[in-house]
Formats: sequence, C-alpha cells, structure tokens
Amino acid sequence: MEDPVERIRKNILKQVRRYYHLKWQDQAFEPGMDKIPVTGKVFDHEELEQLVDASLDFWLTTGRFAEQFEREFARFIGTRYALVTNSGSSANLLAVSALTSPLLGERRLVQGDEIVTVAAGFPTTVNPIIQNGLIPVFVDVQIPTYNIDVSLLEQAVSERTKAIMIAHTLGNPFQLEEILRVAKKYRLWVIEDACDAVGSEYLGQKVGTFGDMATVSFYPAHHITMGEGGAVLTSNPLLKKIIESFRDWGRDCWCDPGKDNTCGKRFGWKLGELPEGYDHKYTYSHIGYNLKITDMQASIGVAQLKKLPDFIAKRRENFMYLYQGLSNLQDLLILPEPTAGSNPSWFGFPLTVRDSSQLSRNQLIEKLETKHIGTRLLFGGNLLRQPAYSGIRHRVVGKLTNSDRIMNDTFWIGLYPGLTREMLDYVVNVLYAAFGRGAG
Repeated sequence: MEDPVERIRKNILKQVRRYYHLKWQDQAFEPGMDKIPVTGKVFDHEELEQLVDASLDFWLTTGRFAEQFEREFARFIGTRYALVTNSGSSANLLAVSALTSPLLGERRLVQGDEIVTVAAGFPTTVNPIIQNGLIPVFVDVQIPTYNIDVSLLEQAVSERTKAIMIAHTLGNPFQLEEILRVAKKYRLWVIEDACDAVGSEYLGQKVGTFGDMATVSFYPAHHITMGEGGAVLTSNPLLKKIIESFRDWGRDCWCDPGKDNTCGKRFGWKLGELPEGYDHKYTYSHIGYNLKITDMQASIGVAQLKKLPDFIAKRRENFMYLYQGLSNLQDLLILPEPTAGSNPSWFGFPLTVRDSSQLSRNQLIEKLETKHIGTRLLFGGNLLRQPAYSGIRHRVVGKLTNSDRIMNDTFWIGLYPGLTREMLDYVVNVLYAAFGRGAG
C-alpha cells in the first residue's frame, strides 16, 4: 500500500506542473512593446517541481540537492571538486581567501602580496584582493576580445606577485596558454573567474579546469541559475579542504551540516592551545564566513544543469546570428571577436562605438532603450575611475587606454537562450535604423 505522505507529495508536484503551464504560457512577442532584456532565466516545470520537492523536506540548509549538484557540476566542467556557495562574488572571496591559509606553507599569500588582474571588469573580481589586504596589479585589456593584454603580463610580475586572477570577459576565454606559461615560470597561483563563462572552451578544454581554482555564478542572469548561488572549482584536495573551511565558519571539521562525528574521533583531537578532546565541530582553523546555500536553491540548479548543454548551444547560435546581422555596421561599431583557439559560451554581445560614428555610446543606448531593448555597460568600466577605488593600494603596469575606452564607448546587448529570432531581428533592425540605414 502506498505511503499516504508520498501520495500527497506526488499530487502536490502534479499540481505544480499544471500551475506552471497555466502561469507561464508562451505569449507572442510584440516588437516595440515588449521588453527585450539583456539576460533572463529560462526554466520550465522541472525547476518548480524540484523547488517544491526540496521545500517539502523542510531541510533548510545545504543537503541532498547541494551534494548532487556539486557532484554533477564538477563532472560537467571536468574538475575533481565543485563547492557551492551563495553567489559568484562569494566564490571569488573564498578563492582569494583560500590562498591566505597557513596550510599552504611558503606559498601562502600574506598582506602586501600582489595579484595581477585587469582594470576593466566587474568589481567583485578585484574586491577580494583588497579585502584580504593584498595589492591588485592592474593591466590593460584588448579590444575586441575585452580580455587581458598578455604582452603586459610579465612586466606586471614583481617579487611580491603571488597570483593571477582574471575573468573570462562576457564568456570569451582569455589567453590561458600564455597565462599558464607565466604562472609556471614565476610560480604563481591562477584563479579563473568563470562567472560569465560556464561552458566556454579554450583549445578544446572547458574553462575552469586550467587554473588552481575557478569561480562561477548562478545568479538569474547567468548561464544557469539557482536564484542566488555560485561555486568554487578545483582539483586540488588541499585547496578543497581550505575552501570548505572558509565557507563553513572557518571550522576545522569536515562534517556536513546536520551530521556529527564523520571522522570517528570528534572528541579525540588536540589542536592549537585547545584542551585535548575539544569538540572538533567547534574547532576553527581559519577566520571564515558562512557562505553556504540552501537546498531549495540547489534543487533548482540540479534541474537547470540538465538544460545547460542546450543553453550553451543557443547562446553560441544567437551570437553568430547577431554577428552576421550586424556585420554591415562594422564601419561604425567594433564587433566582438573570440580569443584565438577558443569557443566561447557567450554571456553577452559587446559593442564598441567607433570614432567614425555620428552617435556616442550614450546616444545609441538611449535609442535602444527607447525601443525597449535592454543594454548594459561593460560592468564597472575602468574600475580605478570608480569612487570606491580611490585611495586603494595598487600598481598599474602600462597605460589603461582600452580600459578607459571601454568605460566611454562600450556596451553590450543580450543573447541569452530566451531570445527568439524575431527578437534578435528586431534588435538588428533598430541598430541599423539608429544609424539611418536599412538592415542588411
């Protein structure tokens, strides 16, 4: 005889599916009336069912869905471990903080050590460097890849330089071959910020597998979503242990939440100046945080992960469609280019207004937004021009000419999987009309 609780559970999930089909029926796109966002979440009844299923357990912290997601996401990317956290920004914080652990011995980063990064990008790639008392060393980027100018990399390395931390801009991989060559030569740690690049490949290998650690984001705008969420990727067992510790209050214990005595000697440890037998669950080896996710979030991620290959394919398809559609505007706009040897899983479609354009970046954006086409700037532009970064300790190598140009002339438009051909055609037509030209 079927358990009545399970019968009710099945009925609830059946009703959730019905609710989805009633609530989110496909609606026809009305050009000029409906908003075309730069990003958005793409989901179906599976995400809702998983979310409700997890909530019925009423397990309010990390649990079975988080464990499943970590296992399956690591397998998808090709790393040994994936450690979920509550955002991509927290993932960056954990990755940088991990490098300050005493467990790393002589390779540990201490206050005043340097990490090479770029000036043009999102602030939370750089913020953890500053927050840990480390010094960011800024180099410029190239247009139209929007990634680090690797010709400046060796010039950026000093005796205090201990790591490189760079983002794959809008899903376009940076030149990993050269980054890894310099890192090996000078014995530097490498952190890949892959928050915008899930599924991108370089020389046939997924990004996130090249560096010592990588970070990803599962915010609704990203390749897959948990609402809020992120992960740190690594194949290094020691780094995995350190990341977990920083994420989980800094504790030395490796028991999962709600579990006790996994090691079999919870009261048999002697660490530091603590009395022998002090409860290992309350023994701390790092100055940590609490950056876990809930199992409800992870349940959404499990459902999204099944769709990820199709999402990536659609992003690439939409990129090519926009590129071909806008090719006759290349005298006015710089179109994006993939890094040589890469196959990006594009996050957005960046455009830089040329000097020959009769429209400024802001004028062009205004025309697009008036027509209900969403736009975004390339994040913080040159971060050193932002008020938050005035007075920070830093070094700059070379000039930040392209970072300044991005700040003044660059923006991006959407290509996420929820955009249809009809929507993309509308975007292309509006861009041509903005310059007084006919499409094609």
